[in-house]
Amino acid sequence: MIDPIILFFLLGAVAGLLRSELRLPAAIYDFVSIVLLLAIGLKGGIELARQPFASLLPQMLAVVALGFFLSLAAFPVLRFLGRFKRADAASIAAHYGSVSVGTFAVAIAYFTSRQIAFEEHMPLLLVLLEVPAIIVGIVLARGLSRETRWRSVAHEVFLGKSIVLLLGGLLIGWVAGPEGLSSIEPLFFDLFKGILALFLLEMGLITATQIGSLRRYGAFLMAFGIGMPIFSAVVGTALGLVLGLSVGGTAVLATLAASASYIAVPAAMRISVPEANPTLSLAASLGITFPFNVLFGIPMYHALAVWAESFLKG
Repeated sequence: MIDPIILFFLLGAVAGLLRSELRLPAAIYDFVSIVLLLAIGLKGGIELARQPFASLLPQMLAVVALGFFLSLAAFPVLRFLGRFKRADAASIAAHYGSVSVGTFAVAIAYFTSRQIAFEEHMPLLLVLLEVPAIIVGIVLARGLSRETRWRSVAHEVFLGKSIVLLLGGLLIGWVAGPEGLSSIEPLFFDLFKGILALFLLEMGLITATQIGSLRRYGAFLMAFGIGMPIFSAVVGTALGLVLGLSVGGTAVLATLAASASYIAVPAAMRISVPEANPTLSLAASLGITFPFNVLFGIPMYHALAVWAESFLKG
């Protein structure tokens, strides 16, 4: 049976393709996004309170390296096989080295509903994956230039809404602990899937707006938007096994690696690489990769993690 939250995404996509007047009011969409980001952060913060920070440091460093690697791996494919302009190739590569909070939220709901255990500090790794790809994208597009507005970029990256809410949630959950958060549990934890369903309804509508761009830029963007996540998921799975994560944790890390940003990276690229065409990046990340991951990718990445774990044991 298809998860109801996926059906909400499909409803939004079909309504958008049929040019329905259905829209989520901007204020409601902002509220839904804020609740989701805080809920993810709070869950991670509770787990941080249960274990020493030093034990997480190797995983944190490895995930930062993963963000650099995926961006650098995507760039030559886009530049030389796709023949994109340097700025466009760098911008798209940055999107695919970063992470999608929406995809992560769907993955959490998917694994939780199937009682698949995973490490609860994954939101911390989510936050860390946002940053390296942005740095790589800017350097690939412009080089280490004095003209780059690093202060503005740093402000956008570290004080952007998504990072502030995720980090804020992590800190609140870490300080308050599970007992302290019990009074707000109904909103942030009990209603998580309902809030996620509304978010995916709007994401389906937004995804439909990118379909026209895909027709214009041809089959390569379609192939990249599916092939790159699969490659990234394999890398993420291998890293999860090396780090000793559980099967569920490895699958979540693979999902993080396979996702592509459509919030933090577009904002940073708009400031530092304004010559890059944002339509190309969003058409790939939001029009192809997001629906692929939500509809097909997450179960595939879990199956990959299960297979890899059994292969190593047997």
